[in-house]
Order: sequence, then C-alpha cells, then structure tokens
Amino acid sequence: MLAVLQVEYHQHHRDVTGGWLRPAVFGVMDGLVSNAALIAGVAGGGGDTRVIVVTGLAGLIAGACSMATGEYTSVASQSELTRAEIARERRELLAHPAEEQAELAALYRARGLDPELADEVAAQLSRDFEQTWRVHVREEMGVDPDDLPSPVVAAASSFTAFALGALVPVLPFLVGLGSLLAVICVTAVALFAAGAVVARLTAISPWFGGLRQLGLAAAAAAITYGVGHLVGANMS
Repeated sequence: MLAVLQVEYHQHHRDVTGGWLRPAVFGVMDGLVSNAALIAGVAGGGGDTRVIVVTGLAGLIAGACSMATGEYTSVASQSELTRAEIARERRELLAHPAEEQAELAALYRARGLDPELADEVAAQLSRDFEQTWRVHVREEMGVDPDDLPSPVVAAASSFTAFALGALVPVLPFLVGLGSLLAVICVTAVALFAAGAVVARLTAISPWFGGLRQLGLAAAAAAITYGVGHLVGANMS
C-alpha cells in the first residue's frame, strides 16, 4: 500500500516594495556621513568643543527635518501621480471596455500565452470591474494599487534614521570625550556596522558592505576636513 505524502510548500519573500527600507537606510548613512564630515570640517577649521557640539546638534536637527520633508514630498508626489494614472485607467475601462480587454489579451499573448488562452484569461478577468482595473494597473503600470508607499512612513523612517545616524559623531563630545580621534573611532565602528547590516539585508558580504561604507565616508570626511583646515588657516 502506497502512502501519498502531501506537503504544503509556502515560499515567503521579504517585503521589497514597502516605503520604509530605502529612507531608513539612506537616513542612517546620510546622518553618519554628513554629520561626521561636518564635525571634521569644523574641527579642521579650528573650532573648539562648544562650537563643534552646537554645529553637530544643529546639523542633526536640520538634516533630519530636511530628510523627512524631502521624503514626504517625494513619496506623496509619486503616490499622487500613481493615483491620477489609476483614475485615468478606470475611466478608460468604463469608456472602452472591449478595447481594454483586447489590450489585456494582447499583453498576455506577448508574454507567451496561446492566443485562445490569452483571450479567455482576459475575458474572465474583465467580468468584475473592481478586479479588472486592479489587474490593468498591475500589468500595465507595474504597481500594486492596494499597497502604495506611505509618505508618512517614509518621512518618519527618514527622520528617525537620520537623527540616530547624526547623533553618533556628536556622542563623544556629549559624554566628555572631546577629541576628533574619538569621533573618528566611534563613527568608523558605526559606519562599518551599518554597512554590514544593510549588506545582510541585501544578501551581499557584510565585510564588503561595511568596508564600502567606511571608505566612502572616510573620503567625505577627509575632503571636508581639508577644506575646513584651509579656510580656517586663511581666516586666522
């Protein structure tokens, strides 16, 4: 007697369409790099501890607000444009249902379905208007109308991430370790860790991700420090 073993197979993928990962990653990296470079520039120009702390905190607040504003506006504008195109698609479906059904069938034929099967699939999907316009939006525009990115989520993620990243270079001064070397060490560790974590999320080597981020940030800080030193020397 043969026993038939039925195994349910479910493959789960991580969410790659949400509106939080990109602004969060960008915010942390931008906060770390920009504030570390800003502090390096002020230190290179001869700024004392008080000036550096005020500059670092001002850079944190200004940068976080700027990042949140930019993310909110960009994501909201993209969502508004998408909704406008969805409304247009709905109007076209109401005005020209036969033509839109033929367009859907042609799309499936172009993807490899037999002509008869493509026509049948398009006909069945066109029976319910609420389903039809969603299918057209997904197939023609490549977006999920029920899962558009949230501008609030993007802005909040960006603000929080930037503030956390930008706080790291200021921390040594806030706890009494007022030296550029301490800033470099703490920021380098944070940059490498952030790059490694992002690399793990994107399935590349953590060492590569960490060293890549560390190298880019070091170049930015070195340039800013050099400019600050030149300007400070010429103004003294």
